[in-house]
Amino acid sequence: MERNLTTGSVWKNILFFSLPYLLSYFLQTLYGMADLFIIGQFEGIASTTAVSVGSQVMHMITVILVGLAMGATVSIGQAVGAGDRETTSSSVGNTAVLFLGLSLVLAALLLVLVKPIVSILSTPPEAIPGTITYLTICFIGIPFITAYNIICSIFRGMGDSKSPMYFIAIACAVNIALDYLFMGAMHMGPAGAALGTTISQMLSVLIAFAVIRRQEKGLSVSRKDFRPSGPVMGKILKIGIPVACQDGFIQVAFIIITIIANRRGLSDAAAVGIVEKIISFLFLVPSSMLSAVAALGAQNFGAGKPERAQLTLRYAIYIAAGFGLFVAVLMQFTAEPVVSLFTDATAADGAEVVRMGGQYLHGYAWDCLFAGIHFCFSGYFCACGKSGLSFLHNIIAILLVRVPGVYLTSVLFPHTLFPMGLATASASLLSVLICIIAFILITRSRKERA
Repeated sequence: MERNLTTGSVWKNILFFSLPYLLSYFLQTLYGMADLFIIGQFEGIASTTAVSVGSQVMHMITVILVGLAMGATVSIGQAVGAGDRETTSSSVGNTAVLFLGLSLVLAALLLVLVKPIVSILSTPPEAIPGTITYLTICFIGIPFITAYNIICSIFRGMGDSKSPMYFIAIACAVNIALDYLFMGAMHMGPAGAALGTTISQMLSVLIAFAVIRRQEKGLSVSRKDFRPSGPVMGKILKIGIPVACQDGFIQVAFIIITIIANRRGLSDAAAVGIVEKIISFLFLVPSSMLSAVAALGAQNFGAGKPERAQLTLRYAIYIAAGFGLFVAVLMQFTAEPVVSLFTDATAADGAEVVRMGGQYLHGYAWDCLFAGIHFCFSGYFCACGKSGLSFLHNIIAILLVRVPGVYLTSVLFPHTLFPMGLATASASLLSVLICIIAFILITRSRKERA
């Protein structure tokens, strides 16, 4: 399981680490997209909206957990890079204890608040029953979602991004099969989508535990490593909390955008929900670069090689920016056909969803370019222990541009979603500018100390 990423070609290390992660994230994203695609074939717009709204809530929860788990990835990565096995084992044990307690509390709290959450989202009346059912089932499965993402963070901190790929590949195949069973054959609607997702996540966790138990995977964790340690948990939380807050605020911004779209009507709500799923798929490469820079950078900082961490950042930006530009241009020609994959374009309401979704995606697609760049910087800031900077640039962009921009464009342009898409991309552009300034200041400070 353990792989040292502080030597050899930086390009090869990035590709070795990021490609399995990219495929893993692709498969995980396929969960939500499969739910929307399949329910769109068997149910109406109300059920599609219920799943799109509910899945956005679950995506928000998941990314917050993944952000918090970044503290574990970096802590373990720095210990591996420094060759400190005792700290590595202690970080793994404390991560398990910390997130087990968190997941149980979170699941109980969300189950109590499920109806208020649906109300706050201004969910269209036709979609309220389905959204409540979808979220209730998914909230029950939060301990499994948490366990899966924590296992992945531990593996990645050790330099292994392949094992999570194998776990999620099996679970994704099961999820798609269950979706066709529950929503197609059994016509369970949103409840079927939630059951397929929850059962699949549970399966991925069971498979991961079975593999870890059967093959030691390089882990040497004893009972004492599971005893809560203030310094160890403190480091995990110090890095993870700013990232979790950052990701949480980003998702809150998306939820606000969903609320704005919901108030415009059912077609706009469905269009925005579908495009958000498409964007989450297009963000596969930027997300994989963030994780690669964080994991590789952490090991290199732990080994006392900051110059390799900077080189990792540079190469990751090349990859993310090149991909983002390609996607942004491509979507200008293919937005409507892509949206039509998730609804019946031959029906009147489906055609309207395709039209509005295409408008939104034309503008939103440019976010793939700018977000790809600031994702890489965020990974670097986490790797060097300055995850607060990731939180800072995102919250500034959200408060100054993303939320007010989307609101104003929604009011000023009530018959098109294109300006709303551009507003989200403009927020990421601001983040890029802040990140560049912060990186220059950090680099200059490090040189002065040297």
